Amino acid sequence: MEPVTHFLTGACLGRAGLNRKTAYATLAAVLAAEAADLDVLWGLAGPVEELKHHRGIAHTFWAAPVVAGLAVGAVWALDRLRRARNRQQQPIRWGWLYLTAFVAALSHLLLDWANNYGVRPFFPFNPRWYAGSFMFIAEPLVWALLFLALFMPWVLGLADREIGARKPKFRGRGWAIFALCGMLVLGCWRWAEHAQALAMLENAPVATEPALRMAAEPYPVNPFRWHAIVETKDFYRTAEIDTLAGTIASDPLHDTIYKPADTAAVAAARRTPLGRVYLDWGRWAIVRDLGPDPVPGMTPPNLPPGRTWTTVEFTDLRFDYPFLPTRDTAAHPPLTGWVYIVDGHEDAGESLDGREQR
Repeated sequence: MEPVTHFLTGACLGRAGLNRKTAYATLAAVLAAEAADLDVLWGLAGPVEELKHHRGIAHTFWAAPVVAGLAVGAVWALDRLRRARNRQQQPIRWGWLYLTAFVAALSHLLLDWANNYGVRPFFPFNPRWYAGSFMFIAEPLVWALLFLALFMPWVLGLADREIGARKPKFRGRGWAIFALCGMLVLGCWRWAEHAQALAMLENAPVATEPALRMAAEPYPVNPFRWHAIVETKDFYRTAEIDTLAGTIASDPLHDTIYKPADTAAVAAARRTPLGRVYLDWGRWAIVRDLGPDPVPGMTPPNLPPGRTWTTVEFTDLRFDYPFLPTRDTAAHPPLTGWVYIVDGHEDAGESLDGREQR
């Protein structure tokens, strides 16, 4: 999920009762719930390095205890600073604080597994990607639950001050539990609808050839709407599924994607750093030879006479659908990559999502 969901989930975990056990519980939970995404700093080394390392070792079961320990260490440093200034503090119970941070770190893995980007929780011993694919990566309904949990106690606090009521020491526990339970119910509901979408796809095939595999990708807000992908020997077929109405819509003329030819440039592009990383991550990757088609924002090779270049494009069908009403269907899908190949074998430049790898 995106950072807002992780931050607010950590805050709710802390306020659901753990903050009654020890000081700094909410702070430790917030830090641990988001810390794994610091691996995006690999983006400073370029987009290919970011794709290679994002949701890597920091998003594993082995890293969760370390992330929790780092969060507790940051809290310890803050506490030392505050105590040096003689500020009164709620008692700290370090065991409870570490448990809080550990639960929050695991929540990050669970939320990231729920969407269709996926995680590698057993990396590097098992590099396989796992994805529940039943939650959209940015879910407004989850935001609403989490914001409600943090906003309502503040509103009720204003009302208490207005009537002169005594301020409770710990406010918002019920709302935090409500939000977390609401997220669980929403996740289970979406998981059931996702299973229903796949069952409909199996029972009412949309392709004329036998299916090799199939997937259903989520839309935000609406748990009944799914974007289906079916792979056959020669092509991919996409469809729109409505589990509430029990319908599958697919137009063979517009929803068929024939598998591109494997040219020498495609073979060379697969061996480039971008190609290796993309194909490791892209479970529904398509690699196309676009010919001498320049990429926006990326300088084409300047070659002497007699030499030729071609553009090879990498896309992933998991993100090649109009999941947002404002998304331009003619635009490149998110996480599209390009490689310039010279003379069918030489890597002359790589770009991902419009950022050139240097």
